[in-house]
Amino acid sequence: MGDDQFRKTKKSLKSRLLTNNLGYRLLIGLFFTLCLAAFLHFREIRVDVLELGTTANKYIVAQVDFDYVDPEAMILMRQEAIQDLGKIYKISDKQILQARSDLEEQWIKDQQEDKIQGVEELYSTADLIERQMSQSRFTDSKTLQKLNDFKFSTTDYLLYQPPRGNGQPFVPASYWRNLKNALLEQRASTRAIDSIIAFYQKLQWPLTVDSQTQASLVRLVQKKVPEKTTKVRAGTRIIDQGEKVTPRHLLMLSAMKKALGDTRKVTEPLPIIASLLMAFLFSILSSWYFYYYHPEIVRSLQILSLLVTIVLLTLVLAKLTELVLLLNPTTWFDLIRYPLLIPFATILVCTLLNSRIALYTAAFLSIILGVSLALDHTRFLVINLVTSLVVIISARQMRKRKEIFKVCSLAYLSAIPVLFAFSFNENHLWTYSLGVDLLSAFLFLLLTGIIVVGLLPLLESVFRVMTDMSLMEFMDPNNELLRKLMIEVPGTYQHCLVLGNIAEACARSIGANGLFCRVACLYHDIGKMNNPHFFTENQQGGVNIHQLLTPQESAQVIISHVTDGEMIARKYRLPQPFIDIIREHHGTTLVYYFYCKEVELKGGNVDEVDEQAFRYPGPKPHSKESAIIMIADSIEAASRSLEEVSEESIRGLVDRIVDDKADEGQFDKCQLTFEELGIVKETIIKTLMVTHHIRVKYPKKA
Repeated sequence: MGDDQFRKTKKSLKSRLLTNNLGYRLLIGLFFTLCLAAFLHFREIRVDVLELGTTANKYIVAQVDFDYVDPEAMILMRQEAIQDLGKIYKISDKQILQARSDLEEQWIKDQQEDKIQGVEELYSTADLIERQMSQSRFTDSKTLQKLNDFKFSTTDYLLYQPPRGNGQPFVPASYWRNLKNALLEQRASTRAIDSIIAFYQKLQWPLTVDSQTQASLVRLVQKKVPEKTTKVRAGTRIIDQGEKVTPRHLLMLSAMKKALGDTRKVTEPLPIIASLLMAFLFSILSSWYFYYYHPEIVRSLQILSLLVTIVLLTLVLAKLTELVLLLNPTTWFDLIRYPLLIPFATILVCTLLNSRIALYTAAFLSIILGVSLALDHTRFLVINLVTSLVVIISARQMRKRKEIFKVCSLAYLSAIPVLFAFSFNENHLWTYSLGVDLLSAFLFLLLTGIIVVGLLPLLESVFRVMTDMSLMEFMDPNNELLRKLMIEVPGTYQHCLVLGNIAEACARSIGANGLFCRVACLYHDIGKMNNPHFFTENQQGGVNIHQLLTPQESAQVIISHVTDGEMIARKYRLPQPFIDIIREHHGTTLVYYFYCKEVELKGGNVDEVDEQAFRYPGPKPHSKESAIIMIADSIEAASRSLEEVSEESIRGLVDRIVDDKADEGQFDKCQLTFEELGIVKETIIKTLMVTHHIRVKYPKKA
């Protein structure tokens, strides 16, 4: 029984957690913490990157013992290896062909005089001799010994001591004896061998230097030389300040980085715990900050998931960029020293959420990437923060997707003086690296704009977020639903236009989303399309159809435009924020006109009237924008019934309507303060005064 009770309690607790989204938010937080820990743990070792041929602006000391391949020692060893290599000689192919031609002419002459027999045997033996002579090489004893030391084949090499000075080398007499022995081993005809060699011995055989074989031999010998490593102790100075950077310095830094990487034990428990602790600390601090200053993020599973997705996408992009740079650090790190990664997240957060959250995200990512990436931490932090601040300032009024590239252009312009400042700090007016930095910054921000333009529609649809750019698309008069509203209920459409202007002005006056109010007002009364003639603005001087209905029936028809509007909105796949406005713009207020008519029919007995039958289903406004639209909607409709339009009459109307709704508790859940409510009232009064301004009467024509 106790186990059953425990299971029920556990199930109930789990149900409450998931119902309130708390369980899912905790899962998202845990997932983010683990991803952040992995990013911090599997980081590359950073060492100072020097540019070949430049002057070092500071000294660098070895942080650990390491061995590196010493290029200078290798050059010396390779020079020593080829020092004993002498010249390699060969018999000229042209000389061999000429001798063969002379030999065949002699055979033809002897054949005519019947002095020769076995011609075929002579020709086959001559081919063997010709091939053997073409393969023969002559060199001194030291070169032969070097070939044997490096285990090269010396089958075709013969010992030969060239003449001193600049004398012409010739084939030695011993060569023909060796050639005859080699041919006999191949079972060639002795008679043919003696005949041909006797003919060849009478000729002059100068030797030529075989430069091609000699160069190949030099390369092979140098390749066989083992690598020479030099040991560097920790604390040894690798390069001094003011010293010119050579390839040897770059090799030492690369070897030190590899040695530092080998010392990191990524699989050991203590480093793993350290990464988890750091990630947990960053996550807790971020949660704490958002809880106090941006509670809407902590409360909303949707917004929290969006923010985590953007941050993780930025971390993945940063890691991929680092891996690309590490493919060839001696080249890529010289070209791309300060990758601009944080503006990517800043634009997304600023567009999909708001600029304050974008500022915190930029600072958070600057710290994380600054301590994790194998880059110059200080300069990476400075240039990314500067460009991100420019993005936050310039992205506030983005209304079209192409303006993203304008924001990236402004960010690039802000990066230019920063890069020049870095160069001036090194006492350089202009360098090749500065030009490459300017180009790489341009490419990074161009790619940022392209990726953001591609990602924004996807993130908007997945997380159902409204941006100013998507709002502008919904404001297009060619929108199917707006055109239908314009044609079928023109009076309601005009009311929506006027209401949109008033609501936008009110929202802007208190720092709310004015564009959202303007666009949402265009769709807030779409439910009136089902029964357009039941609403005053669409009754073009005809019969009032409510005269044929009871007050309760009329009230139900009026109230139904809220539920009908929700159904139409879902049919046309309007965003959820628009649906919320449709449901909340009347809250739970009373259809007061028909309620009073019903009370009048009941002889003034309020107890006999079901008040709930005359109330909108709600809910009450949950946002400042929804409350503003509720206030503006009621006042705009009521202002049309004013017999005298003046500031006093409008102010009295506004005060009465706002006070009534406040007394009913319609603003209890929208976080609208008394100060903001006062500003909204003043804005509505000014706007209505402009809308209902009095024109002079023009005299009639005589």
